[in-house]
Amino acid sequence: MILVRLCKIALLCSAALFFSLVAFGNVTDYDSNWMFVQHVLSMDTTFPNSSLHWRAVSNPSLQQAGYLAIIAYETVVSLLLWVGALLLLSRIAAPSFDEAKSVAIAGLTLGLLLYAVGFIAIGGEWFAMWQSQIWNGQQKAFDFIGMLGIILLALLMPDAGHKSR
Repeated sequence: MILVRLCKIALLCSAALFFSLVAFGNVTDYDSNWMFVQHVLSMDTTFPNSSLHWRAVSNPSLQQAGYLAIIAYETVVSLLLWVGALLLLSRIAAPSFDEAKSVAIAGLTLGLLLYAVGFIAIGGEWFAMWQSQIWNGQQKAFDFIGMLGIILLALLMPDAGHKSR
């Protein structure tokens, strides 16, 4: 049972590390992903004759606010995942292990929502990111959704040999 719980915590830590590195990268190499956000929001690389261009956000202040909100969100997710991992580690051998999962579950869910809602629904569909040959992050978002989804499912699974109440 301890080994299964350690595996769940290790997977959770990998997601926490991922979000930590993403947020850290966005802060320390601000301009790289800033360009991505600018182009997606301004819709300047979508199909030229698209009738969706009215959705574009070209105001640099609004673009900046959006990017800062993404970085803050990534940071919150990272913190929730680290705290969740520590809570689980502190109860690794306790019967209350399952009850300590809520912070980790919240962090993973928020992470999934960032990519499913933020990148797939809003970026991909609302801002027609799928039309861009250059600034299209949908495949990477799907990759991250897959990774986070698998970790969430593993965390939600009862431990081997654990009797449900």
